[in-house]
Amino acid sequence: MEQEGEEEKMGIHSDEKKLLRHPPRMGGLRTMPFIIVNEAFEKVASYGLMPNMIFYLTRDYHMETASSSSILFIWSAFSNGLAIFGAFLSDSYWGRFRVIALGSISSLLGMTLLWLTAMIPQLKPAPCDQFNYNCNSPTAPQLAVLFSSFGLISIGAGCIRPCSMAFGADQLNNKENPNNERVLQSFFNWYYAVTGISTVLALTIIVYIQDQFGWQVGFVVPAILMVFSVLMFLLGSSLYIKVKASKSLFTGFIQVLVVALKNRNINLPSRKYNNCYHQSHELKLLVPTKNLRCLNKACIIRDHDKDLNPDGSASSPWSLCTVEQVESLKAFLRVIPMWSTGIMLLVTLNQISFSTLQANTMDRHIMSNLEIPAGSFSVFMVVVLTMWVAFSDRVMVPLLARYNGRPRGLNPIVRMGIGSLLSCVAMAVAGITESIRREKAIKEGLEDNPDAVVDISALWLVPQFALLGLAEAFNAIGQLEFFYSEFPKSMSSMGYGSSEDERTSLSDEVEEESDYRELPSA
Repeated sequence: MEQEGEEEKMGIHSDEKKLLRHPPRMGGLRTMPFIIVNEAFEKVASYGLMPNMIFYLTRDYHMETASSSSILFIWSAFSNGLAIFGAFLSDSYWGRFRVIALGSISSLLGMTLLWLTAMIPQLKPAPCDQFNYNCNSPTAPQLAVLFSSFGLISIGAGCIRPCSMAFGADQLNNKENPNNERVLQSFFNWYYAVTGISTVLALTIIVYIQDQFGWQVGFVVPAILMVFSVLMFLLGSSLYIKVKASKSLFTGFIQVLVVALKNRNINLPSRKYNNCYHQSHELKLLVPTKNLRCLNKACIIRDHDKDLNPDGSASSPWSLCTVEQVESLKAFLRVIPMWSTGIMLLVTLNQISFSTLQANTMDRHIMSNLEIPAGSFSVFMVVVLTMWVAFSDRVMVPLLARYNGRPRGLNPIVRMGIGSLLSCVAMAVAGITESIRREKAIKEGLEDNPDAVVDISALWLVPQFALLGLAEAFNAIGQLEFFYSEFPKSMSSMGYGSSEDERTSLSDEVEEESDYRELPSA
């Protein structure tokens, strides 16, 4: 009754209620605990496995340090790369709910399998012979089990991470609500806060448990967390708004390329014959841009009777595309060179395994009875990143905007450039630190003893992690703004997995800088 009274005050009558996108009993704030807990537990569980994994591979599987680092780098890259596959699968075929459920179960299976490698002696090589210093290499079946656990965890991460935030926004997105934007913004703030806390807990608590209680306990804790993650997400199934998957964006890209190739011998019309382009119903009076003009041939109407249906749609999507499809492909091709500049930053950020080995050979005591785990030093990067983002948003951006007139302070490309430069400086600092550590080890006669502790503080590693945190903050924010300013509205989900309704202050820039150009109405 109270809800009906509020609706009457807002002017929402019974006839208008039928026009609401979703019934009141679906979605809403009550679904947030299920979604945020699912994401938080997955973050704690998966991120907590990575820092110390270098020790598990070298000590229990008797792998070389270089081989172990390469395996972990590939694992991390695979987990991040599968986010594209997860987003594609959810947007084009299964929808976000099914993909997140699949990812949660896959992560649980992977962590359980990894825990079994620590519990069952036959799943890993026998301990080294302490007298003859002989160590057995892992067999093919043992490696298959280990890599299968890594693969299942990667699939889980690739399915959950790109869909979780958008799925949460689906539950709260109600355009009829005058406070819709404020509710969404509040959700995003809470989501990022929980994500940051989860990462810190993973790099401290989980790493500490592994150091103090061994792999059997250290691996079962993430597995238990994933059990709660799966259960919490599935318990809210009846309450969720489950948006159906739409047409595949990548299929549209292929169609544009195929049709443009078919029409390669057709001459482009002059600008005064713009009515020969096929426009979608949602975006009328739209003409293709001048850049990459060869792709414009994909949306040329050669014969109105043969190419179009009576309702104006294309008779065959493999013979005629819309201007929107052509412009989406152009936007995608334009950002690839700039997106590729972030590859080297990711390479520097994935040197955690070597830094963990460094910290393990250094004095990690802050006080006589307080020692930082070797795998926890990357938490300094997360802390610096979080502090800088808060400082930049509240202090630096308003000051810069006052002087240069840009709403976001610095140009996105400048931000990306600063991030890349800082990553170079971070690697230079890391090289200097390693030179000092190595020189100290040689002086102490420990160059042939990789397990010995050198008389040098591990806090020497903090500057390089702080610089990497700043580098990621600048580059990630710069890329986010750049993608939003370059991508058309139909591709907003590709700008870091956000839907069009999830835009914040960047939306004004997108409206101004979009390459789409509408003709004036008659």
